[in-house]
Amino acid sequence: MTFHNCLRKLAAIAFIAGSTCQVKAQDAKTPYPNMAHLEQYLIQDRNAEIALAQSAAPESISRDAEVLVLGRGGYETAVKGKNGFVCIVERSWAAPSNDSDFWNPKLRGPICHNAAAARSYLPRFIKKTELILAGRSKAEMFSAIASAVEKKELPDMEAGAMCYMLSKQGYLSDRGGHWLPHLMFFSPPVDPATWGANLPGSPMIAFPGSGENLTVFLVPVRQWSDGTPAPEH
Repeated sequence: MTFHNCLRKLAAIAFIAGSTCQVKAQDAKTPYPNMAHLEQYLIQDRNAEIALAQSAAPESISRDAEVLVLGRGGYETAVKGKNGFVCIVERSWAAPSNDSDFWNPKLRGPICHNAAAARSYLPRFIKKTELILAGRSKAEMFSAIASAVEKKELPDMEAGAMCYMLSKQGYLSDRGGHWLPHLMFFSPPVDPATWGANLPGSPMIAFPGSGENLTVFLVPVRQWSDGTPAPEH
């Protein structure tokens, strides 16, 4: 399997990107069949969660970004921002429904959204979190999100919506750990080929957003947010 085909397969498996080319079949037994106790998803040290969220992007961006942290009632503002970016640490329910890590309480996905993504993509994850914390099942959550998108209760993707995922401290899956630092771009549904994605030799990966009426583009990069080089994969 070529390097680029490997990356394409990874992206199709995990929205928060992640792993190796040795992917288990979708019907394989998952080690995380149900949601764990809420305590396992929380980060007890608020300052540690702020720092982890900020590690998603270079300091020149994250130092002026708004930061949200996860509490028992959902995400709440911990740091006021002034540059339009919003940084958070995603939990495992950011993944597609068929991902074996969907309920993995170890997952921590630092992500920093630009203003367009903060207005149009972030509300979807915030809503997912509210539904999960309210006790909705995985299937109920995805159904509710799809319905809200269809009814325009959640916004369509704005032009230019993107995010940074450059943290070397993140943990994106049991299969790949930190995986690679990468940028993500969000678009209304579109043929990936119009972006040159998923083509031989192209570094850009594209996959649909789990029934959410969008296409996600992912571009691995060569350094972490602190400027150190990423490992070869």
